Amino acid sequence: MGKIKFTKNALKQQKDEFKRFRRYLPTLTLKKQQLQLEIAKAQSRLHELSQEKDVFRRSLGKWVAVFAEDVGMKDIVSIAKVHTKEGNIAGVDIPIFEKVDFIEKRYDLMTTPLWVDYGMAAVKDHTIILLKEKILNRQIELLREELRITTQRVNLFEKIKIPQAVENIRRIRIFLGDMSTAAVVTGKIAKQKIENKERQAVLI
Repeated sequence: MGKIKFTKNALKQQKDEFKRFRRYLPTLTLKKQQLQLEIAKAQSRLHELSQEKDVFRRSLGKWVAVFAEDVGMKDIVSIAKVHTKEGNIAGVDIPIFEKVDFIEKRYDLMTTPLWVDYGMAAVKDHTIILLKEKILNRQIELLREELRITTQRVNLFEKIKIPQAVENIRRIRIFLGDMSTAAVVTGKIAKQKIENKERQAVLI
């Protein structure tokens, strides 16, 4: 804590700071709650995606044998571009998944197994799920970082700044009160001395 001045101006400054801290704290607290809520929502969506991925993988069970056949699936379908947009939650810029552009190469319908069409669709669906997971994890990472910073600020205001301002105001008020009392006492003493001198002058 910095050294404070025991003056009326310092008292006003501490009061102004106290009011400012008290005004900002509810906003920070609300932001903290919003971030916690959004993180919980994102984690819930991530859990849903995980379940969707499990269901999808189980549905591929009957195709495992044919998928093992090497037809160069990676060469047939690949990612051209992932489209995302920028969103904002509680002041945090986050990426939001939109869609994926795939490149599909032509293949010989006569020589390529019939399951390849289904395989291409499966690869696309699985890729989209993985990309959604990746972007959701990035959202959560950004929101958690902002939550960490916001929580630090809330704690700073609640546990340090506000109590510090209250203590400073108390100390300055006590000091100014003591000075005021001392001034009154000094004034009375001075007045008494003057009155004594005046009485002595009259007697002489």
